[in-house]
Amino acid sequence: MPVIKVVEKCKDCEGTGLYIGMAEKGGAAVVCHTCKGTGCREFIHEYEKFTGRIDRTDVKRVYLANPGISIGEGNGYVLEDFGGMSYEEWKQGKEFAPGTENRKCTCPAWWYQTVDYDKKPNWKECSSTWGTSFSQCKNFSTKEMCWKRWDEEYGY
Repeated sequence: MPVIKVVEKCKDCEGTGLYIGMAEKGGAAVVCHTCKGTGCREFIHEYEKFTGRIDRTDVKRVYLANPGISIGEGNGYVLEDFGGMSYEEWKQGKEFAPGTENRKCTCPAWWYQTVDYDKKPNWKECSSTWGTSFSQCKNFSTKEMCWKRWDEEYGY
């Protein structure tokens, strides 16, 4: 396995071998715990050369992001309910197009705050009360209308 070794100046003590922190005052110093007083440290990085992406056998569906909710099968949900695409489509390089968002559980503002902030709608109808969650928006129960509006405004 290839190894990269670098002897570098210790960043904690700036190469002096002595550390002065919040508790060391009036000329006091302690031996740097990082470099043990040498002023340098040896950085060693052992790595495996990349030869290509490795297939997974435990993944059925891939999502562009997860905005902080539990996704998976169960409780009446199937993987497609959360948007995304099949693992095979993802492996083939298919783009995440409109419709692959998690539209069943999120609104456009929630989704795009995570995925692409430039596409996050800033509609006056959206709940904007500081400290509230997207699911507390008065329009969240009809979020399919928000998705329809988002599609129209972004040309999808």
